[in-house]
Amino acid sequence: MTIDIVLIIFAYLSGSLSTAVIVSRLGHIPDPRTQGSGNPGATNMLRVGGKKAAALTLLGDMLKGLIPVSLASVLATDNTILALVGMAAFLGHLYPVFFGFRGGKGVATSLGVLLGVSWIVGLGALITWIFMAKVFRYSSLAALTTAILAPVYLWLVWPAPALLAMALAMSALLLWRHRSNIQRLINGQEERLARKK
Repeated sequence: MTIDIVLIIFAYLSGSLSTAVIVSRLGHIPDPRTQGSGNPGATNMLRVGGKKAAALTLLGDMLKGLIPVSLASVLATDNTILALVGMAAFLGHLYPVFFGFRGGKGVATSLGVLLGVSWIVGLGALITWIFMAKVFRYSSLAALTTAILAPVYLWLVWPAPALLAMALAMSALLLWRHRSNIQRLINGQEERLARKK
């Protein structure tokens, strides 16, 4: 029981490490929360700090979901604890205690959580995001599509009730956090990803 509580707390604190803010401070880049879309995530870091800063942010945000869940998959007592650890890491990113509870939208961290639960599910979600982003060039549309399909992938691979509940909760929060993007997509005002030259 004690190790389960420690895992959940560790997951939330790991999720609370805002990679974008850390990268911006170390790289002397403007705080992404005050620039561009105001979101401390990889897409906004691409606009504010360039490709290297965006890649570091993406990697860091994925790892803070992947590492706690991978630890929990070895040490946790059951799937319920595994799901709670994944949810704690995700919520830490959305509402980071170290950064005034002002976090990102959770796309990369949710991918990390899914990879920790099942590499097949995580890989499927990652491929979905890449495909949608490459074809339509909307990061938000890619995230929304992935959020909708991820619980389906998990249901097909590992239909454990607790894990499905976690995946559905993350998807619902991802959709909620992207509500302004959804409105811009409907209005044709959403910013596209830049094409590679």
